[in-house]
Amino acid sequence: MSITGEALIGGQAVKGNGAAFRAYNPSLLAPIEPSFHMVDAQQIDQACALAKAAFDPFRATSDAGRAAFLEAIGEQILALGETLIERAMLETGLPRARLEGERARTVNQLKLFATLLREGSWQDVRIDSALPERQPPRPDMRMRLIGVGPVAVFAASNFPLAFSVAGGDTAAAFAAGCPVVLKAHSAHPGTSELVARAIVRAAQQCELPAGVFALLTGTGNGIGQALVAHPAIQAVGFTGSRSGGQALMAVAAARAQPIPVFAEMSSINPVILLPRALAARAEDIAAGFAASLTLGVGQFCTNPGLVLGVAGADFDRFCGTAAAALGTTEAATMLTAGIASSYHSGVHALAAQDCVEVLAQNAQAEGKGGAALFKTTGAAFLAEPALHGEVFGPASLLVACRDADEIKAIAEHLEGQLTATLQMDEGDLELARGLLPVLERKAGRILANGFPTGVEVSTAMVHGGPFPATSDGRSSSVGTAAIARFLRPVCYQNLAQGLLPEALREDNDRGIWRRRDGALTTE
Repeated sequence: MSITGEALIGGQAVKGNGAAFRAYNPSLLAPIEPSFHMVDAQQIDQACALAKAAFDPFRATSDAGRAAFLEAIGEQILALGETLIERAMLETGLPRARLEGERARTVNQLKLFATLLREGSWQDVRIDSALPERQPPRPDMRMRLIGVGPVAVFAASNFPLAFSVAGGDTAAAFAAGCPVVLKAHSAHPGTSELVARAIVRAAQQCELPAGVFALLTGTGNGIGQALVAHPAIQAVGFTGSRSGGQALMAVAAARAQPIPVFAEMSSINPVILLPRALAARAEDIAAGFAASLTLGVGQFCTNPGLVLGVAGADFDRFCGTAAAALGTTEAATMLTAGIASSYHSGVHALAAQDCVEVLAQNAQAEGKGGAALFKTTGAAFLAEPALHGEVFGPASLLVACRDADEIKAIAEHLEGQLTATLQMDEGDLELARGLLPVLERKAGRILANGFPTGVEVSTAMVHGGPFPATSDGRSSSVGTAAIARFLRPVCYQNLAQGLLPEALREDNDRGIWRRRDGALTTE
């Protein structure tokens, strides 16, 4: 399939009415054909109006029908074959194996939501039977969840497939019965167009309304802000920078009808080395840490950007081993010139701090990121807020703490995180038990004896956390729980059986799990 540089609105390819732009090959530092064009205000309005018109018929489709749609998207993505992988390699500099794995993850998460739809419990059905003899009488009340309406989704820079056009936000919104208006990331517009065309073909195959999906192309912030401000949009899914997420939150809050923004933004993902584990496995933990830090040139939101341990010989062994491992890694191509530039700035800012020691810092070439490792004390970290920020890339700060109490004090001092990791052995259980309540308040996922890079797409996964990890710490952007972001409850009181949605009727032909008079049952 050829890439035309067009947006997709109402199931049709359309040329944006605004200025032209091109993708950029980060490995060759050169632009890529063809030219794309920015959509204008009229085209944004058209896409949103079509999404609004598509909402009621789309959410009225059966769970099985939407499941088939999600599976059809996956099949159409696989049918793109080498064309998709090769274009994504050109636009991102990512290796083939990484992109093939990401394609599989994208297809599998579409299948996961299809399975959830067929199983049916996503609606969280609750039935309180009428009690006419009670004084006062209780009416018949039945509740289910429905989609909130059209969702604006912003494709991420660091996952051109799994967090992009047909990624987790789009899959969750479709599963909830919500049309999607998607802002393609300007770093990989060709990849985005290919996947968007796969979605359009799947929608046509499933005979869905033309407004169920739109792809908007462009650069800068204007398109995204106009999209979030549009009255047809009822929720936002975003993965990106803290500044970008907060800007969209401000737009959403300023609307006549404010809407929720589910933004995944910033996290340094602390790794805590407890004393017994550090004494027994310092070198092994350091090797695993170095591999985690440099995976994908550190361009993961779950990268281990902070390590805490008690100062001493064991922590020194960890630091030395990690520094030696990182010192031999070569600088590698980053996703975009902007990401590389921001990374270089963050590394230089850390290195310039008087309280920071540089343990390893590879040369920072244009468009590339070399690993960087820094060290400071617990007292300095607590005193200096400039040490707490995320440096997006293969950089981490090691903190030598006075004792376990200082580790806990630093954990209390941290902002919200996506993850927190405990490296621990049997003798560390009491210390770990004391830290868990703090980490539960600070992070969305707590790991033991692993590293945070790598997010399993599953029913139990939480990829979220308190601000600024996300804008809403009650949500996850990965796993089946992600559907909850785009749902709201509706109660039906004393409605006739013939008017009730299928899931609320007495017969329960599908046998879905429902909470009836307080008890879970499939009857």
